[in-house]
Amino acid sequence: MAKRVFDLIVASLLLALLAPAGLAVALWIKLDSRGPVFFRQQRVGRHGRLFHIHKFRTMAMSHAAGPLLTVGDDPRITRAGRWLRRHRIDELPQLIDVIQGHMSLVGPRPEVPRYVALYPAALRERVLSVRPGITDPVSLAHADESERLARAADPEREYVDVILPAKLQGAAAYAERATLWTDIGVLVRSLRVLLAP
Repeated sequence: MAKRVFDLIVASLLLALLAPAGLAVALWIKLDSRGPVFFRQQRVGRHGRLFHIHKFRTMAMSHAAGPLLTVGDDPRITRAGRWLRRHRIDELPQLIDVIQGHMSLVGPRPEVPRYVALYPAALRERVLSVRPGITDPVSLAHADESERLARAADPEREYVDVILPAKLQGAAAYAERATLWTDIGVLVRSLRVLLAP
C-alpha cells in the first residue's frame, strides 16, 4: 500500500513538473518524422494482465514492422529517437502507466507476451507477482544490452538464451526482496544515469 501511494504521489508530481519538457519533446518528434508522438505496445503486467505501454516514439513509422529487439545502431531509430533513447527520455511517458496502475516506478521491466511465454513457470510466477516498473536494478545492470546484441551473431538467440535468463533471475530476486527503501535507492541510481552527460 505504501509503495502504491508513493508511486502515485511521485508520478503525479513528475508528470506535472515535466509537462513543459514533454510538450517540447512531442513537438520535436512530430517535426523530426511522420507519425504519432507515442509508441504503444502490448506488454505483460502484474499477474499476467496485458496492457499497452506508453513511450515516446523513437522509430520511423516506415520501419514500424520489424524485429522486437532493438540492436545497436538500428536504422529504424529516428534522429530525435537516438537522443531520446540515449538519455532514457523515451521512457518518461510511462509515468502515465504508473498513475493508471499498470506499472510502478520501480519493478521488473515489462516484457512483450512473446518472451514472457518463454519464462520458466516458477520464475514467471515470482516476476509477475509485482507491478512492472519504469526502472529496476536489472535494467541498470543491463544498460548496454543493445550493444551486446549488436555484437552477437544471432541477436534473437543471444537474447533468449543468455540475456533473458539473467534478467529473469535478477527480476525474481527483486520481487522477493524489494522494499520502499530499496526502491528509493534504485530511483536515485536511475536519476544519476539520466543526468549523466
